[in-house]
Amino acid sequence: MSTVDPHRVMMTGENPFIRLSETKDGPETTHAGFWRVIWSPAGPGHVLYLKSELTDDEWRIYADNIAMARWLQNTIQGVLNEDLADVTIPVIDAEFEKSGDPNYFWTEQILTPDEDITLTWHDLGDPLLVHTEPDPTGRPYGVCTILIPAASARLTLNGVQAAGQPWPNDREGRPFSTCALAFSESWTQAR
Repeated sequence: MSTVDPHRVMMTGENPFIRLSETKDGPETTHAGFWRVIWSPAGPGHVLYLKSELTDDEWRIYADNIAMARWLQNTIQGVLNEDLADVTIPVIDAEFEKSGDPNYFWTEQILTPDEDITLTWHDLGDPLLVHTEPDPTGRPYGVCTILIPAASARLTLNGVQAAGQPWPNDREGRPFSTCALAFSESWTQAR
């Protein structure tokens, strides 16, 4: 049995997310998808895709590598969320910092001349290893990642906290959440 995945590696990095809502099954009030890309055809970098009442329910994109942000929109991110396949959404130049210990909490800070955005995950659960294959008839990309569910998470923009909260759910019978860290994430495409 081969230990080498037969598919083409598209990128590797991290992709933690925050999805908040006022009620368990209610509409998302905040959707934040953060990427720290270690390797991709468009180079390394960071990007935050954010839609919230704090952004007037409009998508905002913050990045330190616009080529990588657009590459993600044209590939993985655009498949995960059709709205983000729109490459006419402006990209705001930003700086990125991280801190924390993923056993306890994790914080990502995004800074622009006008905005200070902080994403924090805490009350972290047991990690799950997820591995999916590319499916030409469905989602064309596969992923192998470590997901760490967060029972608590918050997002602030210039000190104002986004409304809503994370909600528990399950992933194939394992405790999960609408907010999670996603580390050691590699995306693949069929050759």
